[in-house]
Amino acid sequence: MLRCGCDIIEIERIKKSMEDPRFLQRVFTAGERDYFTQKNSAPQTVAGVFAAKEALVKLVGTGFRGLSFTDIEVVHTPQGKPYYRLAPRAAARLGDYEQLDLSISHDTGRAMAVAVCL
Repeated sequence: MLRCGCDIIEIERIKKSMEDPRFLQRVFTAGERDYFTQKNSAPQTVAGVFAAKEALVKLVGTGFRGLSFTDIEVVHTPQGKPYYRLAPRAAARLGDYEQLDLSISHDTGRAMAVAVCL
């Protein structure tokens, strides 16, 4: 069965949240924070990864109940394609699947992500 989740967020909201260093520590893994550093901590990059996490929990349909933001990690291929790396309890929540895909995009004001699972 095909499942889909999507999220859209205003970049300015994330930019304001980034003023508190605890936000980045609480929501993003060390690997994600390293990636942000490589991208000069651009708010649109942070917002895209945040939206990707939200898109996945919408795909699952249970929200973050029983999960933390860091149970879902967004990593990138050398070519820049994003994909998910899931902690065991996040993978268990997702259940059986053959393929899990992620797309992230942004413009000047918003970032969005779509997660698709087969």
